[in-house]
Amino acid sequence: MKIFNKNLDLNPVIIAEIGQNHQGDLEIAKKYINTFAKCGADIIKFQSRNNKTLFDKKAYEAIYDSENSFGKTYGAHREFLEFGKKELKILAKECKKNKVAFMCTPFDEKSLDLICSIGVDIIKIASFDLGNLPFIQKIAKKKKPVVISVGGGNSKQIYSSVKLLKEKKIQAIVLHCVSEYPCEYNRLDLEKIKTLKKNFPQTIIGSSDHFNGILSGPIAYLMGARVFEKHVTLNRAWKGSDHSFALEQDGFRKFVRDIRRTPLMIKSKPHHEIGKEKVFKRLGKSIIANRLIKKGEKISINDLSGRIFTDQFIPVRDSYKVIGKIANSTIKKNDIILYKNIK
Repeated sequence: MKIFNKNLDLNPVIIAEIGQNHQGDLEIAKKYINTFAKCGADIIKFQSRNNKTLFDKKAYEAIYDSENSFGKTYGAHREFLEFGKKELKILAKECKKNKVAFMCTPFDEKSLDLICSIGVDIIKIASFDLGNLPFIQKIAKKKKPVVISVGGGNSKQIYSSVKLLKEKKIQAIVLHCVSEYPCEYNRLDLEKIKTLKKNFPQTIIGSSDHFNGILSGPIAYLMGARVFEKHVTLNRAWKGSDHSFALEQDGFRKFVRDIRRTPLMIKSKPHHEIGKEKVFKRLGKSIIANRLIKKGEKISINDLSGRIFTDQFIPVRDSYKVIGKIANSTIKKNDIILYKNIK
């Protein structure tokens, strides 16, 4: 997909992970797309589960006694939050309308077929399915770009997953991830991004974090990440396990802003502009004589001082060019020293 083919050094890709923070409400989900597209997201991401396929009967019917529950059993809770084909088609259309890519994580084979039937742009492989080669092979057959998180994975699981996608000629983007919800700042392990860059030099590397702040983005960029996934919410106080560490509108806007500023912050300033800043023209000191300097005298460090004029002459920063020179005319105390006065 073209979104990953641009110059990512200057234009990193940002994913707003909605997951199921939409509370099972289609209108809220549409609002998420509109809101976070305006905040700078390139991709909006949802999740899809066929719960009766994904969970066995006992797990599906287990009592779910939690403040975050939307149903008495875990299956009922999950079904409440799930969108079907009709809703997903509407969300895909809404993404297109807002000029962002539509991305979705399928957690099972039926969900994979569902999201592909409505024209998903990018498929996300969750950390839970890292190394799940039978499932990854089915994903590869869909011929869509794939983003894969590697939280909790070891090097062999990561390598085998990426190798399979590459063999099937699928564009794969690998995201460093720590599978802790939330993830404290001292658990982010962002240096692992360097390891992924070294181990997969021909692969785009990114970061997916569950940290409730924004500093992780610029630091991950400095480690080599060029794709960034962040959970978002319209209200951190809403019921649901992912809201507390997700970013609200203003936080996500700043997250995007700071990531996009980072490559410009580390870019070298043109050499010819250094020392030509307006402040030096207005407040820069020029060299003056600190005493009477007679013609033929050698100028020493103690012979010089500085003063601000409306025009700038020899800047005090260039005093090394004057010290040790010979005065070729008499220079009075407090007079401006010009290059024509020395040799």
